[in-house]
Order: sequence, then C-alpha cells, then structure tokens
Amino acid sequence: MSEKKKKTAADTPAENTAPAQEAAETREAPAEDSAAENIGEELEQLQKQLDSANDKLLRTLAEYDNYRKRSAKEKETIYPEAKCDVAAKILPVLDNFERALAAPCQDPDFKKGVEMIFHSLVAALTSVGVEEIPSEGEVFDPNLHNAVMHVEDDSLKENIIAEVFQKGYRLGDRVIRHAMVKVAN
Repeated sequence: MSEKKKKTAADTPAENTAPAQEAAETREAPAEDSAAENIGEELEQLQKQLDSANDKLLRTLAEYDNYRKRSAKEKETIYPEAKCDVAAKILPVLDNFERALAAPCQDPDFKKGVEMIFHSLVAALTSVGVEEIPSEGEVFDPNLHNAVMHVEDDSLKENIIAEVFQKGYRLGDRVIRHAMVKVAN
C-alpha cells in the first residue's frame, strides 16, 4: 500500500497539473482567437481604405486626362477662330485699298505706294492661309456667295455670277466673308 500511495501521491500532482494546463490553453486559445479576429478586422479596414484611396486616385487621373484632352481640343479650335476673326477685321481695309486703286490719281508715285501697300497686305493674308473666293463667271454657290441681285442675261448661263460687288474670302474650308454677287437667271 505504501507503494500505491507513493504512486498515487506521485501521480496526483501530474493529474492535478493536466487540468490546469488544459485550462490555461483554453484561456489562451480564446485570447489568440480574439487577437486574430482583431487583426483580421484591422486588415479588412485597411484594405477598404486602400481600395478607396486607389479608387479616388484612378478617378482623379481620369478627370485629369479628360481635362488635358478637352484643353487640347479647345486650343485646336481657338486658333483657327482667332485667325478668322483677325482676317475678318482686316478685310475692310483691303477693300478700301482696292477702292483707292480704282480711283483716278494724278500722282503716279502715290499710286505706286498704295499698290505696294495693297500687295504686301494681300501677301500677308495669303501667308496665313486667307484666299479669295473665285466668283465672277463661276456657278453660284450659296455656301460661298451671297446673291444680292438677279439679272436676266441671255449671254450667261443660268446661275452664273455676272458681277461681284464685294469679294469673298475663306481660310481653308471656312468662309470668312461671303462674296456679294449679281446672279444671272
């Protein structure tokens, strides 16, 4: 019996420590689970914040790209419009020089000076792409000509321009000023 007691006594502390270890493991397991859950939740929150920041960045990049394209398109349209506006303001001066050349003048040097100014003005307009719309003797085109008179003339075919009252000009395909013409019917 004494051996039994010894065994039992020796076994008793081992038996007593096993439930204590199980209890300690049980206490640690929920602590580890809750810590893992907290880390998982933090990870999810950080992933959501990262996704939100990436989404904002992509939207900002797309907006900037659209802005850049819109600005480039505006620049492409503004320049030709500005050229047409400037040319339209210069055309009356050109008309006045033509009238001055058509008027009789006694001083040949003065007339030569006006001709030189006229030719340099025409050359400047031509260099930026402004060209005269062909009119007299051409077929009437309402996109290029403005008919202000009609005349019955058997020597001309129908819808042929008989006379030009004011020259028309265009810049590329864009009409700056329509030609004012008399059309034969």
